[in-house]
Amino acid sequence: MPVDVNLAPIAVVGIAARLPGAPDPDAFWRLLSDGRSAIGTPPAARQALTGSRPGGWLDRVDTFDADFFGISPREARHLDPQQRLMLELCWEAIEDAGIAPARLAGSPVGVFAGAMATDYATLAARAGAADVDRFTLTGLNRGLLANRVSFTLGLRGPSFTVDAAQASSLVAVQLAVQSLRRGESDVALAGGVNLNLVADSTLAAEAFGGLSPNGRSATFDAAADGYVRGEGGAVVLLKPSTGRSPTRIRCTASSSAARSTTTARPRA
Repeated sequence: MPVDVNLAPIAVVGIAARLPGAPDPDAFWRLLSDGRSAIGTPPAARQALTGSRPGGWLDRVDTFDADFFGISPREARHLDPQQRLMLELCWEAIEDAGIAPARLAGSPVGVFAGAMATDYATLAARAGAADVDRFTLTGLNRGLLANRVSFTLGLRGPSFTVDAAQASSLVAVQLAVQSLRRGESDVALAGGVNLNLVADSTLAAEAFGGLSPNGRSATFDAAADGYVRGEGGAVVLLKPSTGRSPTRIRCTASSSAARSTTTARPRA
């Protein structure tokens, strides 16, 4: 009996991640299984820009194989590292599903990217008008995070960036599921990226009163006194689980939301 894709579970068929202390999903699972903390001081080479406050940091955010993606060195220099990271993660998620990315060109593949940070634009502003060129607008625009992926891979589904504050990535996944249910996308890439590149955004979070003075998060615990900033990214490749595809299924997707007393005080 045919399966109605509007009722079928949504399957996660590919996944990619770059997280503090974990360069890929398997490493992240090992980190959790071992009960290790990924919180520490920023890499020494970045502290002049970020300060030394503890957080969850990636080892490198300045490496990118521009030629691999057909991007010139000049354009790559103006690309927000969040755009670079999103592009890499989407490629890896597709490959994780056992699909050659080139096979998706011209197909209705949606891209939904969650993001809220604009630290690289702050750095660009410091460089002044002399550093502005034809690639600055597209390189710094957070709205192009998803569009960059769609353009580079030749995807023809919906493509946009979601800023829903801390829920940006989860909302991106929800919108991807809706796109699959409506038949706008055959498969969809969904996830989010966040990079802490300058101290300004951390100082703003501290002035707001959101950061833990102890440098530790205790989510939904009586001992909670704030959170610790982190960076990284993760992307999943989603498709309806109709039972007709030989694609490996990692899990089925679901989501929920928690109410809160204020924007600064979430509760379970």
